[in-house]
Amino acid sequence: MDFTPNLASGSAVLAAQPFSAWIGAELEGFEPGRAVLALNLRPELHQQHGFAHGGVLCYLADNALTFAGGSVLGPAVVTSELKVNYLRPAQGERLVAEATVLSSGRSQAVVRCDIHVLEGGSRKLCAAAQGTITLLTQPAPQA
Repeated sequence: MDFTPNLASGSAVLAAQPFSAWIGAELEGFEPGRAVLALNLRPELHQQHGFAHGGVLCYLADNALTFAGGSVLGPAVVTSELKVNYLRPAQGERLVAEATVLSSGRSQAVVRCDIHVLEGGSRKLCAAAQGTITLLTQPAPQA
């Protein structure tokens, strides 16, 4: 299978994910070894104290890690392990997750992701994640 990671191919994959479409995620960058995923914060994505819900940050980390890993392994990948450190409450207008492949082999990649919150021109690191992305051994079921 010929697969070239670029913004057009990545955006098509993101558009095929019903949850990503519902939450409003946008792919801002996709190239070999790197992916950038962003999301505008809106009230229904907050927890009771007005911060972005941790699940929203985890979603961004998971998907950005998987896109970055898939950029070196191919499109048929899944997250097999994920760890997120929440560093500060995410309050702002937009979340941006940037994932970079640290190491990859034939069937898995270890990827790091930093999530920043943007507000009024400032950019603050609010979470850091690392995960293992694994190549599927059999094709994923088609929807």
